[in-house]
Amino acid sequence: MDLLSRGPAIVAIGGGNGLSTMLRGLKSHTRDLTAIVTVADDGGGSGMLRQDLGMPPPGDIRNCMQALANVEPVMEQLLAYRFTEGSLTGQSFGNLLLAALNGISDSFDQAVARMSEVLAISGRVLPVTNADVQLEAVFENNSHVLGESKIFQFKKEQDCRIRHVRLLPEHPPALPEALRAIERADLIVLGPGSLYTSVIPNLLVDGIVETICASSALKLYICNIMTQDGETEGMTAADHVAALLRHGAPGLVDICLANSATVRPGLVERYRTEDAAPIVVDRAEVEALGVELVERPLASETSDYARHSFTRLAQAILEVYRDRAETKVF
Repeated sequence: MDLLSRGPAIVAIGGGNGLSTMLRGLKSHTRDLTAIVTVADDGGGSGMLRQDLGMPPPGDIRNCMQALANVEPVMEQLLAYRFTEGSLTGQSFGNLLLAALNGISDSFDQAVARMSEVLAISGRVLPVTNADVQLEAVFENNSHVLGESKIFQFKKEQDCRIRHVRLLPEHPPALPEALRAIERADLIVLGPGSLYTSVIPNLLVDGIVETICASSALKLYICNIMTQDGETEGMTAADHVAALLRHGAPGLVDICLANSATVRPGLVERYRTEDAAPIVVDRAEVEALGVELVERPLASETSDYARHSFTRLAQAILEVYRDRAETKVF
């Protein structure tokens, strides 16, 4: 049996670039890897296909499949290719491929499974639900906005924090296979990614929180490196964890894994112009929520953005898991 086959059964829950980045690292450590992905996006190319074809948004799913794909470089370039002219301007070929598969399949999750076979991906990618859902944000001043793509601008205009988000219709059914993956997981990872628009929407799907809390797996939350303009300005690590628990339940998270590496000064200045800053890691406040805090140097040293290094992040996740598995503290 090779090292990958001996790796833990990992379920990663989220969406956006953060989840796909982490998957690139984790696929080198286990063959038993499942990504459970939000379908609340309604902007960009995904939003256009959703509106035109009445299908769930393919973008986050496609990003995850690209991260896990085992294909020739030309195929990888093809999946990522975005049209620059005509009515398809801004649309990616990968999204169109998934849309075509959805058209010849009985359900969206079946289309995702078929594309996974075409790309010979390592592990599995599952939509959290097949339901057609919209994300609504409610703010501290009691105003609200419907549509994931509208939250950024609306929050800037309101100039106050998000109180909570919800899906409409509420409590859509989870994909049964997603629940089964969580039930058999050794390690459940939430994030990294946009707190209110990539991670939390998964928790609002019926059965997801209950199944996570009932699991004996180690449960990690990967805290972002920076706050996000139009979503989490001014929020600390403890604020992020508290929001997860409010939308979820006690016991949802065992450990918060946060970055300890210094973000390069040039990047900090650039992000400041976008109302974003390194997240303050407030250990005492995190642990007061009943969540252990672990810090590791997770930031990429080569990226032009303040993002996780997929190799550092994957290594840290597996180190934390193995440390806890040896001592049986979860």
